[in-house]
Amino acid sequence: MFNEHPDYFNNDKFLNNQTISSLLKIIHHHKNDVVKIFSLLKLCKAISLFRLLDFSIKKKIMEEMYSIKRMELLNNLSKDDRVSFLDKIPKNILKDLIKYLSTEEKCRILVSLGYPENSVGRIIIPYYIAVKKTWSVQNVLDYIRKEVKNSDILEIVYIIDQKGKLIDDIKIREFLLVDPKTKVFDLMNGQYTAALNVTDTEKETLKIFSMNNRVTLPVIDDNNFLLGIVKMYDILWFLNENYREKENVKKIVDPLNQSYLNVPLYKLIKKRAGWLILLFIGEMLTTTVMQRFSSVIEKAVVLALFIPLVVSSGGNSGAQAASIIIQAMALGEVKIKDWWIVMKREIVCGFFLGSILGITGFIRVIAWHKINFFNYGTHWILVGLTVFLSLIGVVLWGTFSGSMLPFIIKKFRGDPASSSAPFVATLVDVIGLIIYFSTSYILLHGILL
Repeated sequence: MFNEHPDYFNNDKFLNNQTISSLLKIIHHHKNDVVKIFSLLKLCKAISLFRLLDFSIKKKIMEEMYSIKRMELLNNLSKDDRVSFLDKIPKNILKDLIKYLSTEEKCRILVSLGYPENSVGRIIIPYYIAVKKTWSVQNVLDYIRKEVKNSDILEIVYIIDQKGKLIDDIKIREFLLVDPKTKVFDLMNGQYTAALNVTDTEKETLKIFSMNNRVTLPVIDDNNFLLGIVKMYDILWFLNENYREKENVKKIVDPLNQSYLNVPLYKLIKKRAGWLILLFIGEMLTTTVMQRFSSVIEKAVVLALFIPLVVSSGGNSGAQAASIIIQAMALGEVKIKDWWIVMKREIVCGFFLGSILGITGFIRVIAWHKINFFNYGTHWILVGLTVFLSLIGVVLWGTFSGSMLPFIIKKFRGDPASSSAPFVATLVDVIGLIIYFSTSYILLHGILL
């Protein structure tokens, strides 16, 4: 691939058409050109690729990439990827990189980098409404109109002392129902509802949220200084992401929950028998289809010669499509909501791929017949045409089913990586035979059939 494109480092179209796995191979072979490669990639592809690279390569990219591209990449990385990367950067380089972050992200990253992984400090929002108890309600409302840009923090107003320590919290509605001249201390009860410590774990945080029935909670340090707030939504998202990550690792690393050699034989059989029985029942449909069209095969035995060719082409195209979509899902490039876009693209791909294979198959029939490798009979042209059209239909079905099954399995909370391939094979075998024999019947009815 590399030799065919000697100038691909200067070809942004070529690079952006590559899959993430292909780009990883390119970078592996050309580490010295990684900065140039990244400068040509579209932002979405650069982000997906960056998270999979070794730290030393990431560091090289951020140090040597020109400023605008560096700022764009750094600001659009996910918070976890950004924190994970900056956490390992030497302090002198970190100071230079942080200046490329937006004001909002800079504030967040400075807070996040100081706290342990899985702690509240990693997801803290350093923006909140904090006022002094000596202010009037009118002062508070004026301050909110002037300073607050994020509506997510409008639920609670926090009261702090001169040093910034939290002393109370009041719901925003309390300020809307009293005389504007009322002082804040007249609304206080002298004690805030609940607060999180910046080192609390996500599980401890969830427990505090559930006990206090709040959408947001303040975050304080050991000295009671108000540092920010945390939203219930962020905690739930954080827990969900961690759970999914652990489950995915568990499935990949230890699907049997113990060493292969230590698994009892009956358990190993039980684990695998269910899927095989289900797929075997599905493959029985293949036999049913063959029986249904047995009369066609008896009248035109030549058609049976192309069954493996046609069906395997559909299976290959389906497995290929499934692999591409599963990879894109795993890298976050494709979501369930993108199924319609994927379907349209794969239908077009399936048609053209089927046409390419169909033409190849048609040429094969003509060539073999003309050079007397095999005699396909008087109507060899129609046999070739049957193979041509069948391949278009079967490959089109293969790419369609292969690309859509991961979405369906994912929708029903299954694992696309472990389930898609066998399902695709079964579907293509059954429907592929129906397409092939139906095409044969339409073209050869009254001639060979």
